[in-house]
Amino acid sequence: MKRFEDALASYDRALAVQPDYEQARYNRANTLLALQRFEQALAGYDAVLARRPNYAEAQSNRGNALKELKRFDEALASYDRAIALRPSYVEALSNRGLVLDQLKRFDEALASYDRAIAARPDYAEAHSNRGLALEKLKRFDEALASFDHALRLQPEFAEAHTNRGIALQKLKRFDEALASHERALAVRPSYAEAYSNRGLVLEELRRFDEALESYDHAIALRTDYAEAHSNRGVALEKLMRFDEALASLDHALALRPDFAEAHANSGLAQQRLRRFAGALTNYDRAIAVRPDFAEAHHNEALCRLLIGDFRRGWQKHEWRWETGQLNAAKRNFAQPLWLGSDEIAGKTVLLHAEQGFGDTIQFCRYAPLVVERAAHVILEVQQPLRQLMHTLPRGPRIVTTGEPLPDFDLQCPLLSLPLAFGTELATIPSATPYLRAVPEAVTHWSAKLPAKTRPRIGLVWSGRPTHGNDHNRSIPIDIFLSALSGVDATLVGLQREFRSGDMVRLRERGDVTCFGEELQNFSDTAALIENLDLVIAVDTSVAHLAGALAKPVWILLPYSPDWRWLLDRDDSPWYPTARLFRQDRSCAWDGVMNQVHAELQDYVRGV
Repeated sequence: MKRFEDALASYDRALAVQPDYEQARYNRANTLLALQRFEQALAGYDAVLARRPNYAEAQSNRGNALKELKRFDEALASYDRAIALRPSYVEALSNRGLVLDQLKRFDEALASYDRAIAARPDYAEAHSNRGLALEKLKRFDEALASFDHALRLQPEFAEAHTNRGIALQKLKRFDEALASHERALAVRPSYAEAYSNRGLVLEELRRFDEALESYDHAIALRTDYAEAHSNRGVALEKLMRFDEALASLDHALALRPDFAEAHANSGLAQQRLRRFAGALTNYDRAIAVRPDFAEAHHNEALCRLLIGDFRRGWQKHEWRWETGQLNAAKRNFAQPLWLGSDEIAGKTVLLHAEQGFGDTIQFCRYAPLVVERAAHVILEVQQPLRQLMHTLPRGPRIVTTGEPLPDFDLQCPLLSLPLAFGTELATIPSATPYLRAVPEAVTHWSAKLPAKTRPRIGLVWSGRPTHGNDHNRSIPIDIFLSALSGVDATLVGLQREFRSGDMVRLRERGDVTCFGEELQNFSDTAALIENLDLVIAVDTSVAHLAGALAKPVWILLPYSPDWRWLLDRDDSPWYPTARLFRQDRSCAWDGVMNQVHAELQDYVRGV
């Protein structure tokens, strides 16, 4: 930095001697730009251009200063003037693309990069920037190809390595993404952005302690790096260190008060702490900064549903389709969306599954209510649920996701049905069972179990490891099994898949019967559940299935549960046969399992 200060002093001396020394004035502006004194640099370029309006380089660099000042429309105009003076000005074309990117004009940004590359095919920076535009357009494979092209031209291009890592993360190729960020850091060990991006990938890999360490490295390199402070807060929240998470997010917001993502992340941390008024305030602040911030709207929806504000919660829940998580899965049907206001008698309505198996099981209960309105109903569900869904009352037509669809007039995603029916807490359609096991299958699975001389209890201790909330909802097998010590019951595992080490532990115990992949679909699981007296499960699809079958089910919940389980109650308005066991503020499972153990002893004696 000192050399730039020295250069600035030299240009000042030259201009003091010769005030009309145009090159010195231009070089002085460039030096101010390098010193990040952008307003002064802008004034310098304006002074140069007042004397020489056709100076393409000054117009382009003026655009660079305006870009840093976030005056993007003015920056774009400056780049356009530079390009008008020199149509093949590749640096101006590439930087023009960056400004168009900031203005969310991604197709135009892509065209600007393509013009730069046409003028100079070996311009690595333009290939890398082109990849950024393709990424914003969600064309991730093409973005990856652009970054690879940039790296073939310039193998030590740190920005291209980390941008490549971001594209790989979007493609869920997390190990490769991590390697790309680490390559960027090998090239440039002081690259704070690469450390922060590396942390995001480590979070996806559920390596939260390492993610935290990566964010700390980024902050050590750049103490004013608001994004890293915000990301650090998210990692701390995942580690259930909520107060520290809030402190980190507050730091991010002190650095950048209009940081929408940090406001939203602070809302999530406050929600985990059950500070719901604060959470809603933070979501409001995020939305005030960025009215189209889908994730903030969606987080607000989940918060409102959790506290029982169904009226506003269901309305806000429609924002889920604009979030990064679900936008790609949105079904763009030509047929209109039905949300309850249109008359549907005599019409054919497609109801379609949208998220996990548990969501489909919970909300398929609305299909018979649509039939009651004299509509013809097609229910599209995931293949493992198809056979089970044939047991729904009033017989909607069942199809499998991916099959050709019959003709229909209107459509509604399953999780929009509560909005369509104006569901409030008091009007939840809670009658069970609404799904049933096939009698022949019940007999088949009965033959696989030991003779019934004592209560049979089904067990689910973990869900999908890839689930976004898995770290919060699944229970380590040793902690879970501690509740079953000394219980005089036949124990039956209801999971199809097991984590590393689980089967070893189960074989050591020898008292849990597991069928694993013999459970080919949910009809098999339903039939097995019908042969049991009780199911004990973490928050997974099997818990929903047991509730839908009206089987007694004990559901084990984290301190900050999924919205559908509401707060501070041991029953569920969705499933009358469910009993809820909740973590306390410690967020530890030991207390939950101690309570289950005590209650189970009484249960077994009473059966």
